[in-house]
Amino acid sequence: MTYLIYIAAALAEIAGCFSFWAWWRLAKSPLWLVPGLVSLALFGFLLALVDTNAAGRAYAAYGGIYIASSLGWLWLIEGARPDRFDLAGAALILLAPRGV
Repeated sequence: MTYLIYIAAALAEIAGCFSFWAWWRLAKSPLWLVPGLVSLALFGFLLALVDTNAAGRAYAAYGGIYIASSLGWLWLIEGARPDRFDLAGAALILLAPRGV
């Protein structure tokens, strides 16, 4: 269930941030900010649902899901295929060995 929460949170965060991007960088209507703010609030709420005793632990674990979701958004929503550097950076973060 935690993975589903993380995926939903990633989509909410990316959509919310994209609404600001669209308003500021793509000259979209300020009305784009309204669903963006709702989406960012949903993001915060969803991360608060993760069953952990430390917020930082939830955010750190969420990071990998966010990176994968961001590359998916880049490709599927914005129509820009991730390049080898995008994929190499994501692989380094997601697959690097962790200290014990």
